[in-house]
Amino acid sequence: MSLERKVDLHLEIAHVLLIDVVGYSKLLVNEQIELMQELNQIVRGTECFRMAEASGKLIRMPTGDGMALLFFHSPEEPVRCALEISRSLQGHSRIHVRMGVHSGPVNPVKDVNDETNIAGSGINVAQRVLDCGDAGHILLSAHVAEDLTQYRHWQPYLQDLGECEVKHGLRLHLFNLYKGGLGNPQIPEKLKRRKWKQLAAAIRPVTPPRLPGFLLTVALVVSAIALAASVSIFLRRGSPSVARIPAEGGPMASIPEKSIAVLPFENRSEDKANAYFADGIQDEILTRLSKIADLKVISRASTQHYKNAPKHLPEIAKQLGVAYILEGSVQKSADAVRVNVQLIKAANDSDLWADTFDRKLIDIFSVESEVAKAIADQLQAKLSGREEQVIAARPTENIEAYDAYLRGLAYNLKTQSTPANVLGAQKYLREAVRLDPKFALAWALLSYVDAFGYLTLNLQPTVALREEARQAAETALTLQPNLGEAVLAKGHYHYACLKDYDTAVRYFEQARQFLPNSSRIPEQLAYVARRRGQWDRSESYFNEAERLDPRNVSLLTQEAQSYVCLRRFAEALRKLDQVLNITPDDVDTLAEKATIAQAEGDLPRAAALLASLQPNADDTLALETQVYQAILERRPAPIIPRLKEILAKPDPALGYINGELRFYLGWAEEVAGDHAAAQESWRQARSELEPFLKEQPENYILIGDLALTNMGLGDKAAALALSERAMAANPIEKDAVTGPAPIEILARVAAQTGELDRAITALQKLLSIPYAGPLVTQNVPLTPALLRLDPMFDPLRNDPRFQKLAGK
Repeated sequence: MSLERKVDLHLEIAHVLLIDVVGYSKLLVNEQIELMQELNQIVRGTECFRMAEASGKLIRMPTGDGMALLFFHSPEEPVRCALEISRSLQGHSRIHVRMGVHSGPVNPVKDVNDETNIAGSGINVAQRVLDCGDAGHILLSAHVAEDLTQYRHWQPYLQDLGECEVKHGLRLHLFNLYKGGLGNPQIPEKLKRRKWKQLAAAIRPVTPPRLPGFLLTVALVVSAIALAASVSIFLRRGSPSVARIPAEGGPMASIPEKSIAVLPFENRSEDKANAYFADGIQDEILTRLSKIADLKVISRASTQHYKNAPKHLPEIAKQLGVAYILEGSVQKSADAVRVNVQLIKAANDSDLWADTFDRKLIDIFSVESEVAKAIADQLQAKLSGREEQVIAARPTENIEAYDAYLRGLAYNLKTQSTPANVLGAQKYLREAVRLDPKFALAWALLSYVDAFGYLTLNLQPTVALREEARQAAETALTLQPNLGEAVLAKGHYHYACLKDYDTAVRYFEQARQFLPNSSRIPEQLAYVARRRGQWDRSESYFNEAERLDPRNVSLLTQEAQSYVCLRRFAEALRKLDQVLNITPDDVDTLAEKATIAQAEGDLPRAAALLASLQPNADDTLALETQVYQAILERRPAPIIPRLKEILAKPDPALGYINGELRFYLGWAEEVAGDHAAAQESWRQARSELEPFLKEQPENYILIGDLALTNMGLGDKAAALALSERAMAANPIEKDAVTGPAPIEILARVAAQTGELDRAITALQKLLSIPYAGPLVTQNVPLTPALLRLDPMFDPLRNDPRFQKLAGK
């Protein structure tokens, strides 16, 4: 009877954080118990721990003198968790820990009690890393550091300690993490005592000791098998590819081979109004491809800017970081459709595959499926059984419903998210689900559009709109529980409409398995982290989204707005310049740059940026920025006729924004010295704003507009009460981005109504935190320069406390 039996190793890549209590063995037993209970509470209270646990991607184990935490999403997770623990321990002087981080393969094993435990080189190397540290140290293996040093928000905080020989002759290349007083900046004592080598060259992996030839061969074979298994599992998790998108002019060699961008399809129909159909077919083929985990697929938001532009395919591929390009055209006539597609290898601009599909309109889904399957075959992508089903799925049997869906999708894909575009998308998506109540994909997109409009105020944020967003998301999930778009829509509803961030994150993480190439998931996680005040984590998620969607102007603009909130204006301007490189002369982007110039006190630069803009009422950002510029310059006379012209024929789609513009008219008239006209404008603004409050009782921007309007009318009690109501509607504890905005409203009201102490207290708080301001459509936070320029703060000018704030 053979003593050998087959061992099936289920290897998986884990990002391991080991935590060790220094001096643990010297404590009394009851002290050890108390200390570990306290440490467990601290660790479980960290955001990283809770998010990973909520998503079901965390393993935790006791280790005698500490614990091990195994994360499975990103190597940043254990590092961020270590920093959170270090920060929390600053208030626990009796607990001293050291921490080690490494990424590597692990596998489950049975211990002597037949309980499942975790073993593998991932754990072993992490233990060696930990052993090199002293109290307070957060040490990283070179394997982890190599990933982190690609990002500027990590690079400055990683100290290269060089190589050190540890147990069993292994040589580890170590890095020390020290950020903002968290960690230990000193060289570990073990590295001072032992023979070690400081390196300035590239990061090197752990180097094993030399083995005899036969053993070395066996080790290499086993390692190769284990590596192949672990990499396969790792990629199937949907973790980001290690390949880096090259910089401008960078080498093509760093681009993943199985990567593709689907460029906008040409509309060859005689009826040019059929452009929506060509756009929709392109997006549907792209969406099917993006659900294949073995492919890297660039989103439409990055590819749409190449529509109607001269095509130099190798350069486009380099900009998008892909090896292949799909081009196509669509011709629709009555119920007949012709689709031409061409797959091109970008490196040499050569055709790899091409085909023409002539079908009846009812058979359009089979064309989308066949194209996606053919491309997957050409790129030798491996498809799971579920992925094959997804590619072949027919979203609806009702071609009229599908046509309405494509029309709504076309509105949703437009670059500018104006009220008109959001209303257009909503209209056609409602029609799609009316025609086919079982059309899950249309229900999901309707929910997303509603929730987006509710959050951004492109739609009037009524209770009815919020309820439609909820019902649409739940209907989509009930119809198709495994539809990634439905899962994502439910998460977006919880984020945008309820500010229920924990539930939103659970849905977003669940959606990853169905949408492995979607930049929207890290983008949404970036928004959640930002609202929670986790600005570094948000930046990391934005970076992940940008890798998947490098030329998405909406994404780049949101990144810029984060930097604006943080008052990191130079970085915000760099992002906005990236947007202008993609969409030159974009009105909103130029207006954003002007708001930064205003915040920096550079009114001539702001004026130059705004001079060429001719915004309409629905270009609210640009229009209000021009009005604010005139007020800051204290020369509002030229802008007053323009506002009166716009308000003479108010756009009903703008809802309460018309009343907000009338408040600005009153403010401009007041600064111009026409007090009587200002009072009349503010009375009319109040009468226009108040009716909306019944349907939008939680709209803090609307409430803030009413507070400022009543302030202008001299109704101090109403203005202060409305300011406090706005703060209650959007508390800073629930929203770190816009939560402080009502505090700024209070500061302005208090300054104008003689509550000087209250105004100063509010301003002191506001200047110490990042946030998005309530004026100019929730944009720039207050800065010392704006305090010096804004007429609303004139009553505070002689107060030494204000002078100190304005002079910072």
